[in-house]
Amino acid sequence: MLIELLPLVMFAVVCLVLMLGYPVAFTLAGVSLLFAGVGIVTGTFEANLLRTFPSRIYGIMANYTLVAVPLFVFMGTLLEKSRLAEELLENMSRACRALPGGLGLSVVVVGALLAASTGIVGATVVTMGLISLPTMLRQGYHPSLATGTICATGTLGQIIPPSIALVLLGDVLSNAYQRAQLAQGVFSPDTLSVGDLFIGALVPGVLLVLLYLAYIASVAHWRPERAPAAPDQGVSKTRLWLSLLPVTSLIILVLGSILAGIATPTEAAGVGALGAAILALAKGKLDLVRLKEVARSTTLTSAMIFTILIGASLFSLVFRGFGGEELVESFFHQLPGGVFTAMLVVMAIIFLLGFILDFIEITFVVVPIVGPVLLTMGVDPVWLGVMIALNLQTSFLTPPFGFALFYLRGVAPESVPTGAIYRGVIPFIVLQLLVLCTLALWPTLATWLPQQL
Repeated sequence: MLIELLPLVMFAVVCLVLMLGYPVAFTLAGVSLLFAGVGIVTGTFEANLLRTFPSRIYGIMANYTLVAVPLFVFMGTLLEKSRLAEELLENMSRACRALPGGLGLSVVVVGALLAASTGIVGATVVTMGLISLPTMLRQGYHPSLATGTICATGTLGQIIPPSIALVLLGDVLSNAYQRAQLAQGVFSPDTLSVGDLFIGALVPGVLLVLLYLAYIASVAHWRPERAPAAPDQGVSKTRLWLSLLPVTSLIILVLGSILAGIATPTEAAGVGALGAAILALAKGKLDLVRLKEVARSTTLTSAMIFTILIGASLFSLVFRGFGGEELVESFFHQLPGGVFTAMLVVMAIIFLLGFILDFIEITFVVVPIVGPVLLTMGVDPVWLGVMIALNLQTSFLTPPFGFALFYLRGVAPESVPTGAIYRGVIPFIVLQLLVLCTLALWPTLATWLPQQL
């Protein structure tokens, strides 16, 4: 019985070691090798399985889809370091201050654009916290509303394309979808592309942004003291549009080329990286020193992602070698309620793991384990990917362990109590749960647009 549960014990040990603060990639690889060694000694693990690991590493390095990761990271980092996003937010804020809740509305709009360009929760929350939180507090916004808006907006990078999270999730689900079809005897399997996931996430992402805007507008209407208007600073419409046009055009170009079928996500990412560099040069905000900073930051982030992917690949190999996939499949098929209960359990597990693991670890470790089983049971891969992204977004926002809360706490003034941050995100969590439940009841919100295109 203990041998049968060994894969779950290995997963639990990985989570425990991560909670102790050890690096993710080396924890995954180290624990996997330790359990593989024990399995070889006890005769419960086939040593020849480890010989396939080099080919797995080569497969990761030769994966054309994953080339989009450093390119999207470069684009987002360049927009941040060149202060193009900050300039956009400042002009939007000045133009909208005279409206009740105008500053909050501009933070959501610009935050959504920034999230779409970076796709990394920490970077967006920290950037928005440093730029907009002091302004919102000076204008008289209630601390709960200000911090809640920034935290919620910062997590939009999980669901709004083009997003690094969706790129990684799409690649993992594509592999899981092919394995699921092969397990069912389908030897000419359908394919799932990252572009399909981008298109599927578009409607839920836009719906979430609209709900955020509606909530802030309602607060400004019914409780104007929480989101007061400020004197109009006389920003011309020409200046506003000149600040809006470059960044929005870049994102529309990247996403539009994917939606129109003109470019793959990897090719669109190359266009985005080049476009961001041209914008920064045109604005006079890109020199050799700043370019070195962007290149260094992009290299560190990309290296971290791919090192975790290699460690997760070794973990997945050892997990399957111990029969973990069959164990998970047997567990899901024995659950009462079929697909509904299986999805509910998976969503609950991913939500809880979001408190201790980042989206990269969950995407590379958890999704390859549960994904093939759910897809074998008939779950639509696009719908599953969007549900996971929304679920993680909610988890990163939920007190007391949500990552977004910790990121904002690190840059927020000491005058803003932690309790205010926790209270501020609750309405946005309700809105996200509303979208998540709506998507669960009507999967066509995610699947209709990809089918049409």
